[in-house]
Amino acid sequence: MPQGSSQSPPRVVLVVDENSNPFEMSCAIEIFGLPRPELGRELYDFRLCAAAPHTRMRDGFFTLTGVAGLDAVDALAEGDTLIVPNRPDTDVPRARVVLDAVRRAHARGARLVGFCSGAFTLAEAGLLDGRPAACHWMWAESFRARFPRVRLEPDVLFVDDGDILTASGSASALDLGLHLVRRDHGAEIANAVSRRLVFAAHRDGGQRQFVERPVPDVRDESLGPLLEWAQERLAEPLTVAGLAARAAVSPATLHRRFRAQLGTTPLAWLTGERVALACRLIERGEERLDVVAARSGLGTAANLRARLRRETGLSPSAYRRRFGTAAGEALVT
Repeated sequence: MPQGSSQSPPRVVLVVDENSNPFEMSCAIEIFGLPRPELGRELYDFRLCAAAPHTRMRDGFFTLTGVAGLDAVDALAEGDTLIVPNRPDTDVPRARVVLDAVRRAHARGARLVGFCSGAFTLAEAGLLDGRPAACHWMWAESFRARFPRVRLEPDVLFVDDGDILTASGSASALDLGLHLVRRDHGAEIANAVSRRLVFAAHRDGGQRQFVERPVPDVRDESLGPLLEWAQERLAEPLTVAGLAARAAVSPATLHRRFRAQLGTTPLAWLTGERVALACRLIERGEERLDVVAARSGLGTAANLRARLRRETGLSPSAYRRRFGTAAGEALVT
């Protein structure tokens, strides 16, 4: 929904099943369910629902009552989102009534989201055959054995396959949630939501979900100061060699630290930061593509177009029409 739109916010429904994990439920509430007075409008119309009036949560921590029934799922339409149940008891079949509701929502064009073990629910519903998906690394082998037709991506934070999205673990539910906000409302809104969460605004879905980190031998290996320094200079001709020199390490060492701490490469991180800055500049009303490209460090309007389309699926003009402060005006190219 474009900024400033008077349309009703898109609906997001989270189904809570027997033995669901409360952490992912809380992540969804934080991202999609809380009011946003600082933004001047609501981003989503969020509801919890369950198949039964009393739903025992994971390990009996508590029992959830007082939420809507599965009729909330049947109210979803194209453009709305359904977050399917995730349960740590992945070998226990999901309730047929829940799987049927998920299938009906998908048939009506609703976007489906699975956090952590939610990929099991989507696969059991028969909706992931031939498609890529992510799930927690602990369950990768059992997932492959049960659902060999699914193209499991075991080493990523999340997978965005258009109308079906899956996140690998608990914390990556926040990554995928913010990715959805960015997809729906643009980078500026997603950054505002991430600031309220005190969470990283952008971790690309292709980053590794599980990284063994050795205990550092020295105290100055954090990338924090270097990242902050680079973020303030994105318009400058930064290179991996230049970043390594700034950190007083070799390029090979810098690569190892990026892989260990961020799960990505220095160049991929730098490109992602530049694209995010370009998105914010377009959202704030900058119309000249050459200016956006120069200020974000992407160099040329042609490179900006290519990078933006690769990251968002939109051309600069389409991105501005959807997320810009002056919707409907064409970009000056």
